[in-house]
Amino acid sequence: MAVHAGSGLAWGLIDAARAEHPGEFLELVHRLDRDTSGCLLLARNPAALRELRRQFRNQEVDKRYLCLLDGRLPVARQRVDAPLAKASRAGERMMQVDAAGKSASTEFVVLEQRGPFSYVEAIPHTGRMHQIRAHAAAIGLPLAGDSRYASADSVRRWRERGLRRLFLHAHAIRFEAPGGESLQFACPLPEDLRAVLDSLSED
Repeated sequence: MAVHAGSGLAWGLIDAARAEHPGEFLELVHRLDRDTSGCLLLARNPAALRELRRQFRNQEVDKRYLCLLDGRLPVARQRVDAPLAKASRAGERMMQVDAAGKSASTEFVVLEQRGPFSYVEAIPHTGRMHQIRAHAAAIGLPLAGDSRYASADSVRRWRERGLRRLFLHAHAIRFEAPGGESLQFACPLPEDLRAVLDSLSED
C-alpha cells in the first residue's frame, strides 16, 4: 500500500486513516516506499507534526530496517558514506551515487548469513530518498526483490523463491514525543518476508 495518493493511485494509507477518523487532524510525518512495510508515524495535531518533522530534519530519529542483501557482506558491519543524487531509468525515479549529490550515510550490520545472502539491519544516518536501496546497490549487494535497483534476472530469481516485493522492513523507530518522553516502537518481520528468509539455508 502506498502511503498517499498519487502516481496513478487514487488513495493511500493516509487517505484510509482519514476516512476512518473523519474530522480529525492526521498527517504523515515521514514516508515509506510502497513496497516497504513496517513502522510509520502519523501526527494527530499540527504541533506534533512540526516537532516530529524537525527531529527528522535534524537526524534525531533512530530508524532501523531489516533487509536481505542479494549477496554476502564480507564484514560484520559496513558503513556506506556516499552522496546521492536523483536520476531516472525508463521513466522511474531513482537515486545514484554522485559526488555532486547530497551527503548520505547508511550502516549495514549483519544479523545472519543465509547461504550466499546476508540478512542485515540497515541504519540510515541521513534521510535521502531510496537511501538504503541505493547504497546497497552501490556496494554491489542490492536488496532482494528490488525491481528498481537490482537486475531483472535477480528479481526473477527471487520471485521464483516466492518473494513478491522488496525485502525491506522498517522494524524499529525511536523518537522524542513533543512532551519530551523518549518513545520506541517495533514491528516484527511480516510473514511473507519471514517465509522467504526461512527458506534460505543458514551458514
